[in-house]
This record gives sequence, C-alpha cells and structure tokens, in this order.
Amino acid sequence: MRPARFQQFAVEALAKAPDVKSVDPWQEDSRPFGVHIMFMSGAQIWAAITATAAPGEDYKQPENPVVYEAPAEVAYPDLYDDGKVTPQLAEKYLTAALTNSGSGEIATVYAYTVNDPGTANPGVGVKFHSEARIQMLFQHTARAGQDKGRAFDLQSAF
Repeated sequence: MRPARFQQFAVEALAKAPDVKSVDPWQEDSRPFGVHIMFMSGAQIWAAITATAAPGEDYKQPENPVVYEAPAEVAYPDLYDDGKVTPQLAEKYLTAALTNSGSGEIATVYAYTVNDPGTANPGVGVKFHSEARIQMLFQHTARAGQDKGRAFDLQSAF
C-alpha cells in the first residue's frame, strides 16, 4: 500500500477504534503524508507516514494490491495510564486498531518500542503481503487543548 492510499485508509480505520475521537490527514513541508489522531481524552498525536516499496515496485506504474487473509482481530489494550496517554500505550493501541481493520493487504502490524525497546522514536509499522512497508512515526504529541510542539520532542504523558 502506497503512502497516499495508506493515509486515506488510516483515517478511516483508526477512526473506528473505540477511544479515538477523530483522525484527519496531516502534512508538513518535509512530511507529505501523515495523520492527526485525537483520542477521547483530547490527547493528540501527529504521525508522519513513510514507506518502503515492495521489491521491484515502480511508483510510476499503477498500484497492484496483494490481498490475502486479514490478520486475526486482537483485544484493544489499555490506552490510558492514570487518565493520560503515553507514546508506548498509543503505539500498542494504534497497532490493535490497524490489526483490527480487516484489511487483507496487511500481513502484520507492530509497535516500534515493543518490537525494539531501544528504538529512538515511537511509532507503528505495517508490513503488507506485497512486502511493502509503512512506517507511522510519532512526530508530535499534545495534551487536550495544546498545539503540537517541536518535532520528535514527544511528551512522556499527554
């Protein structure tokens, strides 16, 4: 799945998660694709979307989605710790939301810091049956009523 189509897909799929209030497309000059997620508590994440193309894929050609069985649904983990969201809890929650989307293009979804605790930036990775990958790096976080801060200067709880 290419970044533009994934952005549309993520807006729809993540919005169906129980603790998600809204999801909107988002971009910055250096990040043409991303999503702005607001949780029911008002906590927010701006996640930049980047991609790794499937082997041999040419973005100048029409996309040929590879579809198999969708991943099995999983339980949604807790999103809040004492009423606040942390980047690590958000990773796990959004991983479940994308896993539960029912997309037959998705092979697996993983939380960066669960997959590799030493990772510098939290986010969510998606592997597709086509062997393409999407990375959703958390670029900004904010508490209810706040605007995003500096890129990658994430709040520990928001």
